[in-house]
Amino acid sequence: MTASEMPAGEELVAVLAQRLTSSGWRMVSVESCTGGAIGSLITDRAGSSDWYEGGWITYSNALKVQLGVPAIDIDRHGAVSEQVARAMAEQGRLRAEVDIAVSVTGVAGPAGGSPGKPVGMVWIAWAWPGGAEAEVFYFDGDRSAVREQATLQALHGLQQRL
Repeated sequence: MTASEMPAGEELVAVLAQRLTSSGWRMVSVESCTGGAIGSLITDRAGSSDWYEGGWITYSNALKVQLGVPAIDIDRHGAVSEQVARAMAEQGRLRAEVDIAVSVTGVAGPAGGSPGKPVGMVWIAWAWPGGAEAEVFYFDGDRSAVREQATLQALHGLQQRL
């Protein structure tokens, strides 16, 4: 789904609010390249404290490790990887003691890309009791566009998994 086909952030958050409230679930976000945009969009909605516990902005590898991401995963696979995205979501969910978590780690640009991990490559993961999934996305545009698309895709994926 492209950004133009995806519902606006406010619409995604409204659906999340309804689904999380009706299920009694609470969520957390763990963000790297989106820098808190997921949490900001969620907390723009009045009443989000009923279902959103909060989040971490784990921009540095050191903070990812403090959260509980295995340093060996970062060393072996890099911060922008399936293993790290999954660990970010799983550790965030466990530490916040919530039902579901979303995490985002990627290369927003304009620098920092490599042939194997180009600008626009973003791993997003979701974790819930008994499961976790991660997907890689390749977004187009400048830094702002990559971050916006990653934020919306993270929320869209969360909505799909509820």
